[in-house]
Amino acid sequence: MAKILTLLTILLLNLTHSLSFSPENPTNRRILVLLDDFAIKSSHSLFFDSLLSRNYQLDFKLADDPKLALQRYGQFLYDGLIIFAPYIDRFGGSINQAAVLEFVDSGRDLIVAVDVNSSDLIREIATECGVDFDDDPAAMVIDHTSYALSEFEGDHTLIASDEFIASDVILGSKKIEASQSIIAAVLFQGTGHSVNPSNSHVLQVLSASPSAYLANPLSKLSSAPTFTGPRISLVSVVQARNNARILISGSLKLFSDRFLRSGVQKAGSLTRFDKSGNEQFVTELSKWIFHERGHLKAVNVRHHKTGQTDEPSIYRITDDLEYSVEIYEWSGVNWEPYVTDDVQVQFYMMSPYVLKTLSTDKKGLYYTSFKVPDVYGVFQFKVEYQRLGYTSLSLAKQIPVRHFRHNEFERFITAAYPYYGSCFSMMAGFFVFTLVHLYSK
Repeated sequence: MAKILTLLTILLLNLTHSLSFSPENPTNRRILVLLDDFAIKSSHSLFFDSLLSRNYQLDFKLADDPKLALQRYGQFLYDGLIIFAPYIDRFGGSINQAAVLEFVDSGRDLIVAVDVNSSDLIREIATECGVDFDDDPAAMVIDHTSYALSEFEGDHTLIASDEFIASDVILGSKKIEASQSIIAAVLFQGTGHSVNPSNSHVLQVLSASPSAYLANPLSKLSSAPTFTGPRISLVSVVQARNNARILISGSLKLFSDRFLRSGVQKAGSLTRFDKSGNEQFVTELSKWIFHERGHLKAVNVRHHKTGQTDEPSIYRITDDLEYSVEIYEWSGVNWEPYVTDDVQVQFYMMSPYVLKTLSTDKKGLYYTSFKVPDVYGVFQFKVEYQRLGYTSLSLAKQIPVRHFRHNEFERFITAAYPYYGSCFSMMAGFFVFTLVHLYSK
């Protein structure tokens, strides 16, 4: 009986896994939500409702639940993870820092909310994802210029920021606006972090203003702050090499109903908006994190000799060939043709011998043609496509290239005509010399 139950459990897990995230349906997702307290489910209901309305399956659990698990029998139970438990010192069950990082390494997505006085566990998870925090866990972002006007504005820790990343694919093509085409600021109250500018995988999505700094508002500054100005990132995202996506926020309140519904008026501005830009900001950002935008796939990679349709097993030097690939983007509902003009293919052996920009028919097909270089060996067709906000494409097809066989050379080579002429002139000269020598007196 126990064996039958185990077998049924494995079959159920395999069925669930087959219905989860896949290249053909990137948004059929199951998400585990870890909370410090179930009250967060109510206080952040607007954000969770936006996910539910987009057909996500949310599994709410306390972060210290002793039955927590991300995988069972070698299969991951979830496709995404949201950690809204900034003060948890230790996860329950089989989840720990290593398990969370393994979850991301498997290509799955993560949203983690850090906050003031967050636990070392949460800060270390975020640090492993590519950001750095101030040594003082009580440090908050303070801005005496770009703060939000409120009843409690004494310490200027309630920030109104409109320093967004310039990327339509990450934040959506619709601008975060309130009215009259004026950008509505996002309310933020929490800690900040920094990213390494040389790390192209980590991006600042929402930054602090030039007048902001990171410090403990309850203590006096004894030295200049380490984190200042736009170097302070309020919200960052990570596009990993395996196309996993991570959102790191320095504030849990950023996602709260209070901030999503609250009006906003930036210091120094006479305009007050009835609603902040938080709701649109977190909704559009979650669409990118969970691959509703910017998710590419490449199919039907083909190459063949010009005038033929079958893919050969080997090419000959100086052959004319054609290469093509189809690239599509997930729109959140279906696959649509991806249209751009910067996709390139390399014909590669140790280094690229041919580099061509692919033409497109604007229906998803990218193609080009070129002549095989006069070098034999084992080559690769390589497409390495990386663009801000989009999943990276790495395509490679190996093909050998041979030289001419002995019976494939031209009968007379044009370049050898001088040598042919010297040979025949030598023969004619020897014949004349012989006649002169034999018949002269």
